[in-house]
Amino acid sequence: MEENSDRLVMKFGGTSVGDLERIERVARHVRAEIERGRKVCVTVSAMSGETNRLVDLTEKAGGGDVSRTPDYDAVVSTGEQVTAGLLALVLQRQGIRARSWQGWQAGLRTDDSHGAAVIEDIDGETLGAAIDTGEIAVVSGFQGVSPDGRISTLGRGGSDTTAVALAAALGAFRCDIYTDVDGVYTTDPRIVPGARRLDRISFEEMLEMASLGAKVLQTRSVGLGMTHNVPIRVLSSLEEPQDDPANTLITSEEHIMERRVVSAVVPSRAEAKISLLGVPNTPGKSATIFAGLASAKVNIDMIVQSQARAGEAANVSFTLKEADLSRALSHLAEMKDEVGYTDVIADQNVSKVSIIGVGMNDTSGVAAQMFRTLAERGINIQNISTSEIKISVLIPAEYTELAVRALHDAFELGTVGAAGAGGPRAFV
Repeated sequence: MEENSDRLVMKFGGTSVGDLERIERVARHVRAEIERGRKVCVTVSAMSGETNRLVDLTEKAGGGDVSRTPDYDAVVSTGEQVTAGLLALVLQRQGIRARSWQGWQAGLRTDDSHGAAVIEDIDGETLGAAIDTGEIAVVSGFQGVSPDGRISTLGRGGSDTTAVALAAALGAFRCDIYTDVDGVYTTDPRIVPGARRLDRISFEEMLEMASLGAKVLQTRSVGLGMTHNVPIRVLSSLEEPQDDPANTLITSEEHIMERRVVSAVVPSRAEAKISLLGVPNTPGKSATIFAGLASAKVNIDMIVQSQARAGEAANVSFTLKEADLSRALSHLAEMKDEVGYTDVIADQNVSKVSIIGVGMNDTSGVAAQMFRTLAERGINIQNISTSEIKISVLIPAEYTELAVRALHDAFELGTVGAAGAGGPRAFV
């Protein structure tokens, strides 16, 4: 749909709607946008902690994990419906025309993957017509309708995805994601108090940050924004409405006036490493290992293969999420005879630290500066992986904060307009 300069999608997460007092503040944010002449669609999450409570109930009722069933979705989707109804009532009490919509009423159609559904289509005409009359549409996030007419849910973080998808379907000029922080920072401010809020960041950079564990936005929502070119603004719902609130705009790279070599340093602590020793050095062994792990739904990140002391064998090491470690080890034990490795070593005392920046693609010396900075602090690098705009290293977990602080300083991320490897990184 073509962009409609008056339509705006606002999304409020669980902490933003945690109680009636906060829902009242949300209503004030909505009113402020109405007074600016916006035609508003609001997407809401369940109240903080409610989804976990509902998931626990389904597991007790079903005798275990039932997250891939229609009835699981029927239960856990109710959290968002409660919030949507409450916000609509608060808005109505304030004299604002508002109506709550469930996902299926908003025309949000998904596939049949209950518990982790993918949005296939949104018919935005009915919803668009409603908001064009001045009515506020309050849509339950996280949910849609499957091909067989059952409620489906999009998986954790699905309300962000709902909001961006609705913005695309409505041709909204922007999607505002309200959360408990006022934007995206150059790194975790709890580690580096001098971390700087970024005014703008590219979709590509935000995708890398989200995939590495930055919790500001859900990866699927950023991908949708990039695909449909929907600018996403991140700002705090915990502040009262302002004319020019602190925020970060996530947009296409062409709308960023100056490309930064490095924009952010992102730590990820929930990592583990597995090393398989003495793997026969013959064609097909790596394929066997990683096909087997893929069948067990284990996602692999960094992979290193090196020659073992025995000339006809190799050592293969790789990283994965710590939560997948026990499942991976169990599956590898079953595959030992097929793979032929002699020993397996698991290490949970590791973390991944990454630098991200669109300017890396055409700038030399960035990796050298990163590695030199870590070496000067006595931090040993175990594994390395790269993309066009990211360099990640695996290091001992006890050095995580030291590495983040050192890299943040080395690339001068706390100083607007500072220059370092590759030139200026001012964020306009």
